[in-house]
Amino acid sequence: MPMLYLSPSSQEFNPYVIGGNEEYYMNLLADEMEPWLRASGIPFTRNDPSQTAADFIRQSNQGDYGLHLALHSNASAPGQEGQNRGGVVFYDPRSSRGRRAAEIIASNLREIYPGPVQTAATQSLGEVNRTRAPAVLVELAYHDNPEDAMWISANLPSIGENLASSVAEFFGTPMRSPWGQLQTRLGLD
Repeated sequence: MPMLYLSPSSQEFNPYVIGGNEEYYMNLLADEMEPWLRASGIPFTRNDPSQTAADFIRQSNQGDYGLHLALHSNASAPGQEGQNRGGVVFYDPRSSRGRRAAEIIASNLREIYPGPVQTAATQSLGEVNRTRAPAVLVELAYHDNPEDAMWISANLPSIGENLASSVAEFFGTPMRSPWGQLQTRLGLD
């Protein structure tokens, strides 16, 4: 089974218009993904938010990962705060597997996000272009837009399930519910 490097943002300096910051919400999102990944038998390593993106890249490159998944939210350019909406899934144009992962993630996010989600090639994001593993960086929505920020905060469980499902699809493994396993253990099924 391929391994996932799960890399939620460590950017606590990016405030959400509703309170909190990018590091806080993206780590909550990674928390939501973990039970789904475990139930589906997908091994993963999660970054340490006290470290830097350079540390994440180095750690990812030291392992044998099938995908490097960076979780972020976006911010508008100065003077455009609150005016933009949408998600972007970045991938390295030299990586066909990275592009495939980006397309799966974007397609699945379109099912739950009430706005546009696109894919975009980039050669300027370290977590996308400097990792050995195929990599994607997901900018879920704009944290300076009240509607987007509220959507992220109100939908962390469904976003986590959706992203874990995308990872399972990319790895070609069945998605399993952690709650189904709990029901079986408790004799409730």
